[in-house]
Amino acid sequence: MVRIHRLSAHLRRRFGERVQKIPLDAGFSCPNRDGTLSREGCVFCNPQGSGSGMLDRGLSIREQWDFWRDIHVKKHGLSLFTAYLQSYSNTHGPAAKLAAALDGLDGLPGLTCLSLGTRPDCLDAEKLDLLAASKERLGLAEVYLELGLQSASDVTLAHINRGHDSATFANAAREAADRGLTVVAHVMAGLPTPQGREELAELLDTVAFVDALPVQGIKFHNVFVCRGTRLARWFEQGDYAPPSQDEYLYWLGEAVMRLDPRMVIHRLNGNPAQGELVAPAWAGNLRRVHNAVRDHFEKHDIWQGKLNGAEQGLPEWFDPDAGDGA
Repeated sequence: MVRIHRLSAHLRRRFGERVQKIPLDAGFSCPNRDGTLSREGCVFCNPQGSGSGMLDRGLSIREQWDFWRDIHVKKHGLSLFTAYLQSYSNTHGPAAKLAAALDGLDGLPGLTCLSLGTRPDCLDAEKLDLLAASKERLGLAEVYLELGLQSASDVTLAHINRGHDSATFANAAREAADRGLTVVAHVMAGLPTPQGREELAELLDTVAFVDALPVQGIKFHNVFVCRGTRLARWFEQGDYAPPSQDEYLYWLGEAVMRLDPRMVIHRLNGNPAQGELVAPAWAGNLRRVHNAVRDHFEKHDIWQGKLNGAEQGLPEWFDPDAGDGA
């Protein structure tokens, strides 16, 4: 039984086959790392950032694409792909740098969608116009703009050294949606606060905040402690404890039931990189976490939107084989 509106199902209904993400490193930095805002980064963020790091190893965008595409073609017979500009904040810096990165995507075989991760405070009209124009110029079916919100609480955002407030996210989401970009919000459960950490109430407030905006996708992340972060120091000093698996499962279920059933869920939990995890240990076993989420939803009869527009049962568009009702 399909209990949420997954990205994989959404894409399969639209294109009739699987669309695979290919991570690309375009050499961007982050204003919270390069001194524009600070050099410490968000308290939870690995100093190495997310992504493959392949650019540092001398591989161009095209070479990175060919490397991953060849694997997926040979192993799975796939033909459609999403270019995922993942590492750091991919609109940070001058607009010309973003334009050059987008030019590097031109002509990539099998390119169907673009997904670009960034911060809401690294966007302006010129950059949003560039992204909107790339949709037609590159022949893309979708341009996903993945924006880090993390929490709707400005107190929490200040405490984690985020460097922007919730209003900045809301403004960026509206401006992007007005240009036909598909906004995806990143939300974290269990963030540290001056009093301890966010709990269920704060997560539900954040979900309600996102639901009220022109946001079409969401990524849920459980907070885990990474090596070399300020959060790791707080954890070691006894000043922070990440959510247990049972806590996260309960919070996630409550949040998903209150989420708009047409919102596309891009992920349900964070995935630590090899060697970066300090705590909790349960966050390091991705398959076990996936199974635990599935079992929790089934045991408690949870589905997306159960308390927000889908009270009568599972919408047909959750099923990847149904017609596209989203």
